[in-house]
Amino acid sequence: MAQIQLTPAQRKDYRAAAHHLDPVVMIGGDGLTAAVRNEADLALNAHGLIKVRVFSDDRAARETMFQALADELSAAPIQHIGKLLVLWRPTPAKEKVLDEDRMPGPRDFKVLKYSKRGGQRPEVKTLRVLGNQRLTAGGQVKRSKPKQISVKKRSQT
Repeated sequence: MAQIQLTPAQRKDYRAAAHHLDPVVMIGGDGLTAAVRNEADLALNAHGLIKVRVFSDDRAARETMFQALADELSAAPIQHIGKLLVLWRPTPAKEKVLDEDRMPGPRDFKVLKYSKRGGQRPEVKTLRVLGNQRLTAGGQVKRSKPKQISVKKRSQT
């Protein structure tokens, strides 16, 4: 597999985005094993932009690992600084499963209810709101109103 080629501007943007990331894959003394490749592949599928930490003092070995990971995982090599490697690959589109029979289920809300008497503590109540209901600002559960139709649309039907 070939690695992705990026422009310097794109590489700069990904370097900036990776600055605050923590390493998600660690390469130990055994080097670049199949398990490490698998973990890096899973991390790239999940995150897209990852940092890899290499526990090796040999810079040339780290550079070859960096290029090998980029080639084998068809990722773009973003940065190699010290013992950290940054790789990027676009995340695959997730298939969204739609079930036409599915209706929105009940939701539970925690509401702070104040007492009518002055010195009492407010009480936390859990209210269950069904799919055809809404919660008002005062903490009341009301039935949702049907969507209003304009006069023009009513006359067309």
